[in-house]
Amino acid sequence: MTRASLAKRPADVAAMFDRTAGRYDLLNDLLSGGQDRVWRRAVAKAVDARPGELVLDLAAGTGTSSATFTKAGARCVACDFSLGMLRAGARRRGQSAGGVTFVAGDALRLPFGDAAFDAVTISFGLRNVADVDLALAELRRVTKPGGRVVVCEFSRPPNRVVRFGFRQHLRYGLPLIAKVSSNPDAYTYLAESIQEWPDQETLAGRLRAAGWASVRWRDLSLGVVAVHHARVPR
Repeated sequence: MTRASLAKRPADVAAMFDRTAGRYDLLNDLLSGGQDRVWRRAVAKAVDARPGELVLDLAAGTGTSSATFTKAGARCVACDFSLGMLRAGARRRGQSAGGVTFVAGDALRLPFGDAAFDAVTISFGLRNVADVDLALAELRRVTKPGGRVVVCEFSRPPNRVVRFGFRQHLRYGLPLIAKVSSNPDAYTYLAESIQEWPDQETLAGRLRAAGWASVRWRDLSLGVVAVHHARVPR
């Protein structure tokens, strides 16, 4: 098997990201045209981490996004099931540098107690789990009453012209750029998983079904990406 299938077998997906870890951040910059930095800032603003809070950054990869949550004095746990990604992040930032701690964990069986976090977030990782609804329920389990979740994920641009252009980029542009990756097959999977992902309203419904309240979303980059917000009822 040269890439993880859309069945999303955890071992296959983890191995795929292990092989990609070396150039992961560089490729994100290239593939998004620098927009990934805009998306990270939007997520940090939505999470609104405060001094003394504990934030879970799930599917954190190398921890690039995790560092943004500690600037206001919060602590962050960067959790991922790809050991290659976590090792790359720990090498660059230190095992517990700047308030970020790296922890290996599976989104379907999070290694944390109930109501452990003030806020939880996952960016561009929900597509990769084998059971999205179980992952959303696990995130709710580890979030305190009144706590918040922020999900940043590729989505469906509402405008038909933008949607067509985005699909063309996934089909032709992404494979060309991905040739500089240490694992180009991973980006074939990336394109397929994005095209299979549901629209904004469908994801909002799945958040509600998992027990989250006050669900809303904001489109970024003309709807190429959407940031969903929700809370645990008090």
